[in-house]
Amino acid sequence: MTKKKEQVQIISQEQLAEGIFSMWICTEAAKTAKPGQFLSMYTNDGTKLLPRPISICEIDREGGALRVVYRVTGENTGTEQFSRMEAGDSLFIVGPLGNGFPLEEAKGKKAFLMGGGIGVPPILELAKELDCGKKQIIAGYRDRQTFLREEFEKNGELFISTEDGSVGVKGNVLDAVREHGLEADIIYACGPTPMLRAIKQYAEEKGITCYISLEERMACGIGACLGCVCKTKEKDAHSNVNNKRICKDGPVFLSTEVEI
Repeated sequence: MTKKKEQVQIISQEQLAEGIFSMWICTEAAKTAKPGQFLSMYTNDGTKLLPRPISICEIDREGGALRVVYRVTGENTGTEQFSRMEAGDSLFIVGPLGNGFPLEEAKGKKAFLMGGGIGVPPILELAKELDCGKKQIIAGYRDRQTFLREEFEKNGELFISTEDGSVGVKGNVLDAVREHGLEADIIYACGPTPMLRAIKQYAEEKGITCYISLEERMACGIGACLGCVCKTKEKDAHSNVNNKRICKDGPVFLSTEVEI
């Protein structure tokens, strides 16, 4: 089904950490949104034609609202313009887009929910909805600005790693796994490519089912432009080559499907 552009109103906006902002919007997309999906969000600046893909952080289906948590990437960028908006302001979105995390496969299993950097926010709704035997959330941050920490602590057993060692284990999310001697039967992960590459290798070495949400620059967000492809083992029916469109076929993939 083709998603239509929708004008939405901002319910609230707040800064969580340096360069990290949280925005709640009132939207029809909340009715069908799933953990791991994203929104294409448009600025009100006519010179910026392309939307910004931003992952869904929380879903309030009854209230008809979605939360996005995003990082400002520079001056006069789309995300910087979003950060200056206030409650009552409006903007256009398309969504929910992409394929989310498969929740049913975690039933009765020990799960890792792993997020790094701005890949941390999408893990929150996953943590809230995932019904599994043991829920272990491993969140990786740059420093002591551990945004969303309280929300994670309410929805699972939280382990933290920081690059500078100011909170939790010094290093990355896999360093935290090793430091605490954690084990899992299934992994869900979202974050920068180097992190996902390491998790993919770890999962394959351990024989663990692993789903990864790929981060990529996107243009159209609906799979038409082929601007966000990744290499895969199987041929894509759309292009007849060994790739898939991250925005349309992903962003969540079984780790053994893709090469990163």
